[in-house]
Amino acid sequence: MQTLNKDLKEGTFKKAYLLFGEEDFLKKSYKNRLKDAIAGEDEMNYNYFEGKGIDIKEIISLADTMPFFAEHRLILLEDTGLFKSSGGEELVEYLPQMPEMTCMVFVESEVDKRNRLYKKVKEVGYAAEFSRQDVSQLARWAGGILAREGKKITGRTMERFLSATGDDMENIRMELEKLISYVGEREVITDQDIDAICTVHVTSRIFEMVAAIVQGDTGKAMDLYEDLLTLKEPPMRILFLIARQFNQVLQVKELMAQGKDKGTIASRLKLQPFVVGKLMSQARAFTKEQILSYVELCVDSEEAVKSGRLQERLAVELLIAGKYR
Repeated sequence: MQTLNKDLKEGTFKKAYLLFGEEDFLKKSYKNRLKDAIAGEDEMNYNYFEGKGIDIKEIISLADTMPFFAEHRLILLEDTGLFKSSGGEELVEYLPQMPEMTCMVFVESEVDKRNRLYKKVKEVGYAAEFSRQDVSQLARWAGGILAREGKKITGRTMERFLSATGDDMENIRMELEKLISYVGEREVITDQDIDAICTVHVTSRIFEMVAAIVQGDTGKAMDLYEDLLTLKEPPMRILFLIARQFNQVLQVKELMAQGKDKGTIASRLKLQPFVVGKLMSQARAFTKEQILSYVELCVDSEEAVKSGRLQERLAVELLIAGKYR
């Protein structure tokens, strides 16, 4: 992100940018910042394309068109799928000779780093991967927002807040707005404010779901799964989060076996201590072999979806029930 921030600050832009990764909030933020900096309100020299099946020849024709009474022409392309297939070969050949006055910005959900277009964008421009932020980064970011609004929060209360909201930055931002509005003129945010206002979000439900899965409480796990689907969480995102937690439980189990305490484990895994405390409780309840079996079950479920043997929703249901191997 340093390169992006430098280009935005100096107003000097590369031919091409690729914004990708799990953290949608950051992708959206930098997409908008690039658009504002390069094109601003100038719609005449700005073109937007979304989805698969875009006309590459049309893109190239626009890219070759001189901007009208402006320094740059911006072409913004979103979720094209060009970085997951060979569909962008024409752009691979074109980008090196694209006029300096044109800037092409790609915003993608999925990227294969072996893809030729990905490598070419890195060569002529910049590829920025936005991964989920760790808890310390989220705490600093959220704390900064509160400080600008004249609010104070203790480290322990911030832990409670992030435990409720999860690590999705867009959700955190919305919950912060609710908190700030709720406390009004009061300066200090308390645990009671968190409990009164913040919606328990996805990661908290995942914790409960994993606990229910390993305890054999299929009914509760299924209820939590339905809650997440109601919140518009995609089944494969839920599967990813379940797999991530089982992997974290496995890592915690191994570090506990080495005699590491909660603070050391939290530092090593870059997790908040209260999260590690929950993971330690789950790790104590099962053998390493049992945890490994669930990790393998997650991998098998994902492979079943990718190979077309199972639909996404059914794959997660079978995982929860422990019936797919």
